[in-house]
Order: sequence, then structure tokens, then C-alpha cells
Amino acid sequence: MADIVYPTGCRPLVEDLGTDELIRRLKTLANVLQTMDQDDKLYQQYIPLALHLLDDFFMQHTSRDVQLLIACCVADVLRVYAPEAPYKEQDQIKTIFKFFIKQLHGLKDPRDPSFKRYFYLLENLAFVKSFNMCFELEDCQEIFQELFSTIFKIVNDQHSAKVTNFFLDVLSPLITEADNLSVELLDLILINIVEPYKSNNKYACHLTQQLLTKTGDALESTIKMFFNRALVMDKPNTKLSITNKIYDIIYELNRTNGDLLTSVLPQLENKLLSTDDAERLKATTLLARMFSEKESQLSKKYQNLLKIFFGRFCDITEPVRVKCVQSSMHFLLNHPHLQGDITEKLRLRNHDLDENVRHEVVMAIVETAKRDFKLVLEAPDLLEIVRERTLDKKYKIRRDAMNGLAYIYKRAICEPNDISAELKKSVDWIKNKILHGYYKVGLEDRLLVERLLITCLVPYKLPPEERMKKLYHLLADLDANATKAFVELQKNQMKTRNTVSDWIKLHHSKEFTPRVLSQLSAKQATIAKLLPDPLKAAEYLTQFSNNLRKDAQLLRCINIVLKRDVSCRECADTMGVLLKKLGAHVQSNLYYNTVKMLIERVASVMVDKESIGVLIGLIEQCIQGGSMCEEIGISRQEAGERGLKLLSMLSYVFSAHFFTDSSLRHLIALLSYEHDYVAPLVLKSLTHLGRYQPLIDDAVPAILNELAPVCRDFALIGTPKQAKHAVRCIFVNSQSSTATDGMTSGSGSASTTTQTVHPIFHEIIETLRIKLTPNCEHQRTKIVTLGHIAYNMPQAFLTPIKNMIARRIVKELLIQEVPQQRDYDLPEDGDWCAQEDLPPDTLCKLDALKTMARWLLGLRTDEHAAQKTFRMLAAFVNQRGDLLGQNRLCGAEKSWLRLGAACAMLKVCEQKGVGDQYSAEQFLQLSQMMVDPVPEVREIFSRKLHKGLSRSLPRNCLPLDFMGLYVLAGLETERKLQDLVRHYTEADVNKRREYLKTVAMTSPDSSTDSQSQHIQPDYMLAFAIPVLVNDPRFTNHEDNVQLRKMEKCLRFVLEPLMAKRESFVYGFYKQLLQLIKHREFSQGSDKTDNYRMWALCDLSMHIIDTKFSSFDGNATFSMPLALPEMYYKQPAVANFQNNDIYIPLDVYTLGAKSSSKATATSMTTSRTVAPPKRPAEPSITDDDEDPQENNLFDNIRAADTTEPMAKRTRAGATSAKS
Repeated sequence: MADIVYPTGCRPLVEDLGTDELIRRLKTLANVLQTMDQDDKLYQQYIPLALHLLDDFFMQHTSRDVQLLIACCVADVLRVYAPEAPYKEQDQIKTIFKFFIKQLHGLKDPRDPSFKRYFYLLENLAFVKSFNMCFELEDCQEIFQELFSTIFKIVNDQHSAKVTNFFLDVLSPLITEADNLSVELLDLILINIVEPYKSNNKYACHLTQQLLTKTGDALESTIKMFFNRALVMDKPNTKLSITNKIYDIIYELNRTNGDLLTSVLPQLENKLLSTDDAERLKATTLLARMFSEKESQLSKKYQNLLKIFFGRFCDITEPVRVKCVQSSMHFLLNHPHLQGDITEKLRLRNHDLDENVRHEVVMAIVETAKRDFKLVLEAPDLLEIVRERTLDKKYKIRRDAMNGLAYIYKRAICEPNDISAELKKSVDWIKNKILHGYYKVGLEDRLLVERLLITCLVPYKLPPEERMKKLYHLLADLDANATKAFVELQKNQMKTRNTVSDWIKLHHSKEFTPRVLSQLSAKQATIAKLLPDPLKAAEYLTQFSNNLRKDAQLLRCINIVLKRDVSCRECADTMGVLLKKLGAHVQSNLYYNTVKMLIERVASVMVDKESIGVLIGLIEQCIQGGSMCEEIGISRQEAGERGLKLLSMLSYVFSAHFFTDSSLRHLIALLSYEHDYVAPLVLKSLTHLGRYQPLIDDAVPAILNELAPVCRDFALIGTPKQAKHAVRCIFVNSQSSTATDGMTSGSGSASTTTQTVHPIFHEIIETLRIKLTPNCEHQRTKIVTLGHIAYNMPQAFLTPIKNMIARRIVKELLIQEVPQQRDYDLPEDGDWCAQEDLPPDTLCKLDALKTMARWLLGLRTDEHAAQKTFRMLAAFVNQRGDLLGQNRLCGAEKSWLRLGAACAMLKVCEQKGVGDQYSAEQFLQLSQMMVDPVPEVREIFSRKLHKGLSRSLPRNCLPLDFMGLYVLAGLETERKLQDLVRHYTEADVNKRREYLKTVAMTSPDSSTDSQSQHIQPDYMLAFAIPVLVNDPRFTNHEDNVQLRKMEKCLRFVLEPLMAKRESFVYGFYKQLLQLIKHREFSQGSDKTDNYRMWALCDLSMHIIDTKFSSFDGNATFSMPLALPEMYYKQPAVANFQNNDIYIPLDVYTLGAKSSSKATATSMTTSRTVAPPKRPAEPSITDDDEDPQENNLFDNIRAADTTEPMAKRTRAGATSAKS
């Protein structure tokens, strides 16, 4: 103790001092040492004191202050004696620096009273680089790791920049001046920049990033060695924490100091090409982030690595491809120079087999559009990719593609922006594409289109004027299919509104009797089919129904939503109130989502009374050809007509919104414009309004009085279209509400007992009686007017109309000879032309045929007149359009006239009564229109046939007989037309089956057996066979070539019937065909007709056997069948038995051999493959490519003239006979 020399003013430090006294003396010593300059030679006498400070008594003292002061004193000793410290032994040095590290923990809380002295200690250590002394120690890495760990733990948000900088000054020299750096220390440093450490202690992360930036050059070699071992040698050090986070480390190092990875990143090429899927995925994920980040220059620095990365877009594993596609959004946003490469990669993945990849392609482009709208707008290739995915087989992908396109359309067209007109025009196709989605079979697609229409295409939140401009623009240049879809959408929503409205009315019942409850259930079942997943929807609709009965406010809200004249704002606000009462709007609340879906379908938020008034004003401005056309975005030539067509459609769906005095008067005022298209469309709109509420019932009857004279002029001197709509308009609007209620739903003509005849029609009839003469002025217009008056008011003018029909129409026009010299320009050589190119006299004859049909439809029950008319119409058909056989008509005129007569026959046959007066001979003559030599005739006739068959069942449609006409489409040579007729056949079969199911479900107690033979499409085979027997191409039932054609025809109608196994009853067909084989052809002249008929029965049975057998589930059928006596008669021989086979035996055995194989194949297919939209034709052999050419006779040469083998009784035919 005596050897120790203390500086002046300092008192000795001995162990028996009290703590307070010891602290006072240490403070004095510390203050003196702080004032000493750095010169070890001047202070050699204090070396014993320096050693004395290391005494265990001081170093391990219980007082924190004593330890802190000792640490400060020792640190100053190192400063003063630097670079030769008085501590030479390694144990001493190790003890000192561990003691320093321990004291540095005091820096954690800057609010500590002793923080200044701790800060002084840190500053001193940093200034002198005291820890560099540890390099001389053998286990210096242990001290360094403890130091780094301590500093990373104590750094926090309360530390100033000075503290942080001193931390860096302490740590940096240990890295920059070290000969080598241990991987353990590297692990300790780098682990701070990755999760979860990065989030748990973000200040340590920040300090580490600063340290990496400051010491990058020194760390590079160590980092290179670490990654080389892990990435190239594939021998990672599993003891290190960063080994499992190697890709995260690379990413963070790149963000912090990219120069550290100059030699590391190329090594990732091996990982991108690794055979290990997990490794490729990790490497791909890393590089996707690094290459695509904003301001990243890696794509330019490492082009070869980028090329290999792009190759991962075609990786064999789905997760890797998904990861690449997900990164494409950031590439597009942040690296425009790579847009071409990314677009090409997305185009490849757009057709990926994996649905997740295709979905990510769509989402990448859509999300890009949401962040940088113009980028996608200016890249048509990206939009085309999304466009293709609207046709994806997965609904999720279609949905997001449609939503994305709708979002782009809304941003470009419906929201204020600075986009050029050219760019706006470039995305105008989107509206067509979205509306085309309404043709999808799935109900989800239709609901999606309905929602997008009111949220994106015509946003319902827009002010009325803007909303109507967007609606006008939407309909301005829609293609034909999109227009049909829009109209169908509105009609379907109207039907849904009416159905739901009827259901809601039942909830107002005072007592819920079993009858009312039964009606509720039936309506609920119907509504459930209008929603996805009808079973679950029915459950939630029941819950909603119960809530409606309990909650009066809920019922009030739904009534407001369904109100015909509700305003858009009121409807939207009420929907919000209603939905709030349904519970939380979360995905798991299926009840809420189901009711919301239903409410969205029935809500009217697109048009209301105010917006209709605005729309009529816009249309008038467009008719005038003003600047409004350019503002809306429509050509002046089409603007007015398009607008009126829109108005006509809206008048049908939203009739109630038109009934304001200003709107009605404004609408009638449009009739003053002389454009040909204006009057028909305006009158059609007024007719729609009259069907909702006749103008005669309106509070201002003067409107009808203003309209009547205008319509009279149109009916007499207007165009045929104007005349047609003028008669309809005045007739409909002059019927009182009671008369309107008495109208038949399908015909449009009023019940004769409730008709009201407007005085204007007396004037018209009198004018027609006097002025309707051959070649008179406006002859065609007058003929059309006569036809529509005869249709709507047959009893009011019974005698005048009958006289004019007989004299003016039939005698002086239809059966009048054609002059040898005609003053008209006839169509050029050919069998077809556009209707407007026909000569005026031929056009008059066409309208005369329609007039006769309308007259009969109006009469309804005049059978004698119907028979005479049918004879004349059939004569036109039979004479190929040239009734008198003069051969003075050109081919196109003949084609149009026989087509007009055939269509008139179809139209009359829709009406029960007069429509039942055709004979079997006339029916069979009419069937030849299906194989008319002119394709246009076949196409139009098929369309009219389908239209007549698809009208409202069971009364106002063509009878089942006419479905037999489809059988001749099997001979159709034009594939496109044959596919169209096949679609018609399938639609008619499915509609009739669906109707029978609905009747059976809604009225289970009522017997439908009496109706089934008149509706059940399976009966069409009984009418198809007579049509084929009568066909002039089928003359020999043993001719293989002819039988091949007949088989094609039979397959054409049987395949739609056999498409759905659950609807097909094998026993029915077996019994039906056996019954036909025990009858004779009533129109036959000799036995060969019967043989042909029976051969067709055998042929039909073979076709059925190729797909089904008697062992199938629906083999039995016990109900009695009846055949139409018009085509079948009882044989003259009593107890007639017919068990023979009437097709050649070699053909029969050929069919039998292939039958079992085809049957097995078809059964397997039906169980394993989802049915396509259009049923595939059943195959006889497995390797046939063209189903049209696949039949029982393919293996028989057409030139085979050998005599067929004698007919034999088919094995088992007797036992199979019913």
C-alpha cells in the first residue's frame, strides 16, 4: 500500500473504507485521471495504482457506482498509457474487458442518474479503441462476441445519435483491423437484420445495417467464404443461426450494402437450377424480390442470372411458377424496360395447366392496374391476357378477370380522368366482353355480370344525368351478342323481381294457412333456383321468410325495394337499412350473403323517373345530331336509333318510371321527327307502356287523343313498320285495365268479350275498304295495317276484314297471275337476296301471307277458314313458291314466297283451334323446308320453328309434332347450320323436360300424364319417323347408302334425348318402337312405305342399343302409349304380329357386334366425364374422329349392289315385344 503513489489531491483507496467514502475518493481520482494527457512517460509512478485498481475488492464491489468509477479510471489509465498499457498479463486484460462489457449494460437506460459517466466510459473506449488490445488474446473472439451481443441488446430508441455513433466506433475497428473474422461473430452480426430479430429489436437491426455499411470491405471476404460453403459446396454450418435464413440474409445484405454480394449472387445460378424443388423455390423467391424492387439495378448488373430466373416461369413445379408470376406486378411497376419480357412470360403462363398459376396471372395484371392504371391501359397485350381468362373453365379465375376488366373500364370511362380519347376507345371492347359473360351456363357468371353492370359499367352512385350518359355510351356500340345479353339480363331481372314480389305478397296474409304455406314453399323453391346452390339458398330463404313474418320493418324495406316506381336513391338507401338487419357482413355469414345476392338481383338502381326524363332529352339531342353525340361517344349516324332502342327496352322492363306527364309528352313529341327509325321505336315503347298501364286509364287522357291521329297517319301512309306499331300502340293503349287483364299472355290480342275499339280504327277500316286496291299507293303499308287490325280486333270488323282478305288479299294479290313483263328491277341471278331487294309486288305478297296468318290467329276458332288457308299456304310450299307454276318469278322470289308461306303455317299452328286444322299431307310437305335447296331458307325456317316450339308451354307454342321436323337436319350439308339446329333441338328438349319437372314439383297432386304425351320430347320420335318415311331420298329400306343417311337423321334427334342418362327411359323407346312396328303408315300408298317405317324402327332401336341396354336402370316402362292416328293406322289384318327385322342382316349383326363395346364405352364415359355443354354424339367405334360420319354402315361400301340376305326374325324379338 505504501508503494502506491496517488495523484495530487487524491487520497488512498483502502478496503476498510465505507462505500460512500470510497465513492468520494474514486470520483476524485476519476476526475484527476480525466485531466491527464496521453503520455505514459510522465506517469510511470502511477503504474502501481493502475494495478491496484484491478483488485478484486474494487472489481467485485457490491456498489454499482464503485464498479462504474473503477471502470472509468481503468479506461483512463488505458488512454493515458496508450499504446503501452500497464497491464501485460492476458488474464488481466481479459478481466478488464469483460468488466468493461459488464459496465456497458448501464447505457441501456439514458434516464439513469449515472448515465453520463457510463457515456464517458463508452466515449473513452471508442476514442482510444481500447478493445483492440484484445487482438493479442488467444480467445479474443469470445470477448468480441460478448461485446457485440451486449451492444445489440442495449441499443434502443432512447439513445441519441452520439451514443449510436460511439457504439459503431467501438465495434468497427474490431472488424476492420482484424486479421480474420470468425463465422460465429458474423452470425451474431447478421442475425439482427432478419426476422424475427429485425422486428423484435429494430434498433439493433439499424445499428447492424450501419455497421455493415461502414465495414463492408472488411466483411466481404468472410461473407464470401460463408456463402461459398453454403451455396456452392452445399456444406452449411448448421450450428449458426443464419444458416437457416441464408436467403433472407442475402436479401437484407443487398438492401443494406449490395457490394457485399458481388461474388455471391452469381452463385445463386446453381440454386435456380437445383433438382431440389424447395431450393429452387427459395432461390426464386429471393431473386424475385431482389430483381423486382424499386430502383434495383440487379437486372442490369446480373443479366445472365436474370435470364435464368426468367426461365423459372416455366418451372416444372407449380409453387415456383406461382412465385414468378406473383413477382411480375413489381417488375411491371418498377422496371418498365422489362415490360416486354414480363408480358411474354405472363402470356405463356396464361395457358398454364394449373389453375393457381392462371389465377395469379390475372391478379398480377389487375393489381398492377390498381397501382398504375395507365401502365396497363397502354399495354394492350396485358389486357388481352386478362380477356382470355374471362373464358377460363374455373369460375374463380373468370370472376377475377371480369372484375379486373370492369375496374379498368370504370376508371377509364366512368370516372373523371385525363386519359386521351384514343386510349378510352381502346378499352371500349371491355363492355362487350363483360356482357358476353351472361351467355355462360353457370348462374354465378350471370350474377357477376348483373353486379358489374350497376357497379362498374353504369355505376349506380353517379348523378342521374351522368348515369344516363354512361348507359347511353354503354349501348352505343355494343355488338349484337352483347346487346342481346343486356336485354336478356334486364328481362331476367324483371322476371326475378316479379317472382320475388309475388312471394313477398304472400307474407302479407293475415293467416298462414296450409294453403298459403304451400304457396310460400313453391315460390321459395322457384326463387332458390335463381341463386347459386339452390339447396342452401332454400334453407336461408326459409329463414328470411320467417324473419319477414316477425319483423314488420324488414317487410316494409323489402316492399320499398320491390316497388315498381322506386327511385334509385331510395332503393339504394333502403337496401343498406335492410342489409344491416341481416347481421354482420362477413364471409362466414351465409344467410347475409344469400339474401344480399337476392336483393341485388331485384333492386332497381339503374333507372328511375328522373333519369328516364334525362335519357329522353339526351336521345332527342342525339336525333338532332348535336354535340351530345361526341360527348356520349357515339357516331351521329347511329346515335338516335341506338338511343330509341335502349328506350324501347327500358319501357318494357321499367314501365312504371315512364309515367310522368313530362316524359310521356316528350316521348310523343319525338314522333315529329321524320327519320324512318324514330316512329317504330317510339310507338313500340308506348305499346310496352300500354301493356303496363293503358294511356286511356291515365290521369291525362288527352295524351291518347294527341297520339291517335298520328298513329292513323302512320297506319295508312307510313312505312310497314310504322303501320304495324301504330296499330298495336293505339289498340293496347285504348283497352281499359279490365280489358288488359283479359288479354291472353302469349297472343297479345284482347279477349273479344272485353275489347274496346278506338274510333280511329273505324276510320282506318273504311279507308282500307275504299283504297286498298292492286298497285295502290302505300299498298304494302295498308296490307300490314289490315293484318294487325284483323289480329287484334277480328270480331269488331268481322265482315269487312273477311271480305278484304278474300278479295284484296287472296283473289287480287296472292293468286293473281304474274305479268310476263314487269316494271321492277329483279334480283340478280341466284336463289336468294336480301328482303329489301325484292320487287314491291313480291313484298306485298309476303306481307299478305303474314296478314292471312294474323287473321286466322285473331279468329282462333274458325276451322273452315283455317282449312282453306292451310291448303293455299301448303300449295305455295309444294309449288316451291310459284303458286300458279308460271315460272315468271326469279329464284329469290320463289325462295322468299315459299319461306313466307311455311312461316305463316308455323305461326298459325301455334294457336289451338285454327292451328290444329292442318292435314298429315300438309305437315309432311312442310317438313321438306328443312331440306330446302337454299341454305338461307333452311336457316330462317329452322329459327322460326325453334321460336315457335320454345314459346310459353303448354298452350301458346307449336305442338310436339313439329319437333319431328328436326330429324331432317341430319341431312344438312353445312356444318355450321347443322350445329345451330342441333342447339335448337337440345334447347327445346331440355325446356320441355324442365317444364314437366317444374309441374311435377309445384303441383305434385295434379296428374300430368294427360299432358305428357303432348309435351314430353321423347314422343318426337313418333313424329320424326313419318317425316323420314315421306322423305323422297328414302325409297329402299334395304339400300345401305340410304340407310346410312337415315341413321344420321335418327341420331340427330336421338342423341339430345339420350344425352342425360337420368332422363332417358329405355323401356319407353322399346315399347314405342314396338307399337309403331305393329301399325301401318297412314299416308302410305303401298307396302314399301310400311317396310321403310318398320326399318326406321329397327334402326332406331339399334342406335339406342349402342348406348343403352335393357339392363340399364330405366329399362322398365309400364304406362300405356298412344300413337297419333294422323300418321299411323291399325293394320287390316286382325291380331297383326310383326317381329321381323327390316334392315339387312349383315348390317344388323355388324351393329350387334359393335353394340356391346360402344355401350360399355358410353356407360364408362357417362360416369367419369362431366357432361359438356353440348352432348357429344355417341360412337360406335372408339377410333372414329368425326361423330357425324360414325354410323352402323361405315364399313359397308356404298357401291355394294349384292342382294341382301333374307330377313329373319330377330332373336328375342318376340319376348321383348310389349
